[in-house]
Amino acid sequence: MKKKNIYNIISLSLLTLLLGSCKKYFEVNPDMRTELDTPDKVGELLVTAYPSADYFLFAEMASDNSVDKGPGDFSLNDVARDSYLWKEVAQVSDSYSPNTYWLDMYRAIAAANHAIEAVDDNNFGTKGQQYKGEALLARAYAHHMLVSLFSKPYQINGDNSSPGIPYLTVPENTAFKNYERGTVASVYEHIEKDLLEGMNLIKGITYKSPKFHFNERAANAFAARFYLFKGEYDKVIKYASAIFPENNFKQNIRPIAGALKAAGSNSPSLFASSQQNFNLMLANVYSNFSNIAASCRYGAGLSTEKIISGNTVAGKQFYQYYTRLGGNPDKLQLGKYPSYSYRANAYTTDWTYYTIQCLFSADEALMNRAEAYINTGDYASALQDLNDFAEVRIDGYDVTLHKITEEKILSFYNTTDIKSGLMNTVMDFKQKAFAHEGIRWLDINRLGIEISHRLLDSNWDTTYDVLKKNDLRRVFQIPASAALSGLTKNPR
Repeated sequence: MKKKNIYNIISLSLLTLLLGSCKKYFEVNPDMRTELDTPDKVGELLVTAYPSADYFLFAEMASDNSVDKGPGDFSLNDVARDSYLWKEVAQVSDSYSPNTYWLDMYRAIAAANHAIEAVDDNNFGTKGQQYKGEALLARAYAHHMLVSLFSKPYQINGDNSSPGIPYLTVPENTAFKNYERGTVASVYEHIEKDLLEGMNLIKGITYKSPKFHFNERAANAFAARFYLFKGEYDKVIKYASAIFPENNFKQNIRPIAGALKAAGSNSPSLFASSQQNFNLMLANVYSNFSNIAASCRYGAGLSTEKIISGNTVAGKQFYQYYTRLGGNPDKLQLGKYPSYSYRANAYTTDWTYYTIQCLFSADEALMNRAEAYINTGDYASALQDLNDFAEVRIDGYDVTLHKITEEKILSFYNTTDIKSGLMNTVMDFKQKAFAHEGIRWLDINRLGIEISHRLLDSNWDTTYDVLKKNDLRRVFQIPASAALSGLTKNPR
């Protein structure tokens, strides 16, 4: 039987090329120095196959959910500034940088690959195969996030020969190896293969903490998102509908104007609770995003509030819970993810911040299905999903007043094209509902949405920088360490 020591194998995996130093990772994971000789130990390893780094900060700052608040009583954050200005993020050591996210996702991929190898090398039975399925899904998810952030978006029925990201399928037993980025097309082929095989293998899987793993609902939500990016809309509908086979999405999405509103200041904890059906998969990540976005010059302010609290096609705005740091209206803090902190020991003044983030929600799956219905011409079903989504978000919802119809959509968006109007509704709903969840940036890129950022100088004079559809700045730059080791950098 082939035994592996996790401490050694992870340290070898992408040691210099993609991951850099694993010292800090090992310091906080001494319990993982063990042999992969039982399915339970494979399961323990897979706890590390999920993100622990935050992409919300750089993705949200790059999107139109953020604004330059100008000189004043605001903190400065290099990652927030560079992301907002669509510059290559110079800060590489920050916990919220693209560099850190890249390294963290390849760390997760390395764990998944070693789990797969252990199952393939041993007769672990049904449980082992289920863990292999989980590992395949975790590997597919990490690569999909990386290709979505560090490569050009997938072109539906178009050319996908642009550079992808290295797709790693085997554990690395050498510290130095030449990697290739492949193409966006080849990366998507690998993702799809892992996704489908993984979904088949995890059937019947159980976990002690199911919301922090690829449970079956989360896998279906991932498949729905993946096929939305790929433009295979019948599959989006299939997998999104499989999450709640009784089609009772309305009873299982976030009760924003109901229980969450009633929770008041406890809303963030409820929002991120593993006990809620609307959270399909969660992750513990190192993040102080909410505070940084509020307090930083580049982040959430009055403009963000106007977006998320603006009127909707239903005739009334969505209820939104948020606070203002120090009462400053330009320091907006959305009540979504509670922030926790700790000190490594009593002798340090450095605090480590972490939170629980939702990677897949029932709410996103429902909107993905609505978009798929639109693209298949089933406008009636799209309207039903949109109405279900709006009903739980509008305080004092009245079906006679707030029901969304084709006529309302055409009038609200001043168009004669119902498909365009429906798509505008989906994008508007998603931007309002998922602000500060990283989703808006993914939509901006995959749909080529043009946005602009306001820039204020020391005299408060205003200019605007426009991010056009084919702007090369839409793609985050791969880390300098990866480029130095031979990976081609993204063009600028």
